[in-house]
Amino acid sequence: MKYDRISGFADEIAEDVDTQFRVLNKLDIRYFEPREIDGKNIAELSDGEVAALKEKMERCGIKASSIGSPIGKIRLDEDFQAHFEKFQRVVDIAERLDAGYIRMFSFYPPERPDSAAGEGDGAAHEWTAGEREEVIRRLRRMTAYAGERDVVLLHENEKGIYGDTAERCADLMRELGCRHFQAVFDPANFVQCGQDTKEAYEALRSFIAYVHVKDARAEDGSVVPAGAGDGNVGHILKGLLDSGYEGYLSLEPHLGSFSGLADLELDDKMQNLPQGGEGTFTLAYRALEAILDKIIRQEEL
Repeated sequence: MKYDRISGFADEIAEDVDTQFRVLNKLDIRYFEPREIDGKNIAELSDGEVAALKEKMERCGIKASSIGSPIGKIRLDEDFQAHFEKFQRVVDIAERLDAGYIRMFSFYPPERPDSAAGEGDGAAHEWTAGEREEVIRRLRRMTAYAGERDVVLLHENEKGIYGDTAERCADLMRELGCRHFQAVFDPANFVQCGQDTKEAYEALRSFIAYVHVKDARAEDGSVVPAGAGDGNVGHILKGLLDSGYEGYLSLEPHLGSFSGLADLELDDKMQNLPQGGEGTFTLAYRALEAILDKIIRQEEL
């Protein structure tokens, strides 16, 4: 049995969308999570570019599982009103592409006087009550707008933002969780934040509406194919599927080059693969297929 809601960040295959769709068709994947389209961020597309993308999607039989937006990836001391207007544009693009979900984030801390807090430094940041309140205020406003437009915001746990740890993700869900604000579960991102992914899954399982299939090794944070790292991807997918999960599983390989994977004992999965992004995306897909096959057959993961 093939799980029929597999998607992926196809911009990791190639910059141009024609190649992205060719490879998705080749792998019989019918969804994608648009993020970079012909080298341009999805949030920056013009109406004409969105229309052209939609025409290609229809011609190739590809649908959008979620918009891979950059919303929420700014610091708390940056202009939120301008960012909110960008968010409104993303919602408009989601509607034009018939995407009911929008992936987003929960903001980086403000820049510190002694160093740039910026991207990736939030894990070490001690969030104040006032900063938390500002995060909640911004997300509440966006959630209300999402409700007006009937789209679902999917908060992704990401290193450095407010919602990078399971505890703070759960805090956001307790405050804001509703039909229009739900959770993406990304195992690799939790590994990179030093989180036990099984504990994170238990804390967030009732809020999970979408999964990014990505794994990582705890020792150095390097991203590896699903099942080759410390993200307990098989355990989490089995738990979700056994509980009736029917949502998307979206491949986000982040695998770099084959040379960087040489020590992972993946020889059987790496045979006869194309070079470059098509090959690493295919490898990520095969790794996911192997996990799903074991779950279906009730084999040990």
